[in-house]
Amino acid sequence: MLPKSRLYLLISLLPVYISLAVYFNLIALPPSADNTLSSLLKFAKSSTSSLRSLTRQASSTSSSTSVLTMGAKQIVPRPSQERGHADHDWLKTFHTFSFASYQDNKHNQFGPLRVINEDRVAPSTGFGTHSHREFEIFSYVVAGQLEHKDSMGNTEILKRGDLQLTSAGTGISHSEKAHGSKQVHFLQIWSLPSVSRLTPKYFTRHFTDAEKRDTWARIVAPVDAEGVLKDEREGKGPAPVQSALTLYATLLSDGKSLKQTIKGSKGYIHVVQTSGYNTKPATGAGIKVVGAPGVEVELKEGDGAYLHFENGGGELSVENIGDKTAEVLLFDLE
Repeated sequence: MLPKSRLYLLISLLPVYISLAVYFNLIALPPSADNTLSSLLKFAKSSTSSLRSLTRQASSTSSSTSVLTMGAKQIVPRPSQERGHADHDWLKTFHTFSFASYQDNKHNQFGPLRVINEDRVAPSTGFGTHSHREFEIFSYVVAGQLEHKDSMGNTEILKRGDLQLTSAGTGISHSEKAHGSKQVHFLQIWSLPSVSRLTPKYFTRHFTDAEKRDTWARIVAPVDAEGVLKDEREGKGPAPVQSALTLYATLLSDGKSLKQTIKGSKGYIHVVQTSGYNTKPATGAGIKVVGAPGVEVELKEGDGAYLHFENGGGELSVENIGDKTAEVLLFDLE
């Protein structure tokens, strides 16, 4: 069958064909048919106008459908108080995914993302020397100072705005402790590498609050992504990760909103618990995450959400709906 648009076109042009045939004497009409011919021409003009209107409507409908399917098709909240939680006195920690004594088959990993631990370590304490392999491990420092030492000879004091990434590869040992007289609050994030048995490497990057204020700062990106300095221990731009993962961070002011295109089929968003340790339902800064019309969720500090996209990604909107700055991490995942 012909598409409706083509069928309308053929019908609307029929009177024109008849008029042309009469003009060139290919067919004859009785004198009384002058009024009929005039009516046919008016009908042709009216039909063509209607066809243009129908075409515009079809185009509008197609465009609207495109917008609806471009964003996240599903946003699944991960409430703060439902995360794994442990209080060891020296360490107060939340686990987004199964970790240590917290095990939940519904929250083992998401794409290459395997661990998001929000840790608070008391002064003069921390994680003693221990080993890792076949993980990409990065630390995002929120407050305080974190002392890092490893078997590759790296010793460093990390502060707010610093991001440290260790590509564990075939194996490393390291320790992480609170430096100075204050508690250190940081997020420890692990991802699975795309290639196994890599040579271990260490990277640090620094991003000021100004660089993250009301914009998405790309702080981690795949080693082969544009603008990534994959062989520099320190440098500008995102830290190079051996995973199909891009991490953005923002300090979103109250009343402000941001959009971000997600290229992967999955994403994860997390609101950092900056206003204080809280094991109860989330409070503090609040954001609204919109994936598409009717697909949205509101989150507060400590809350997160799984993002599912159709057709290999789409646009996401994040709006600060509270009265405090929201520190937000956004993962783009394959």
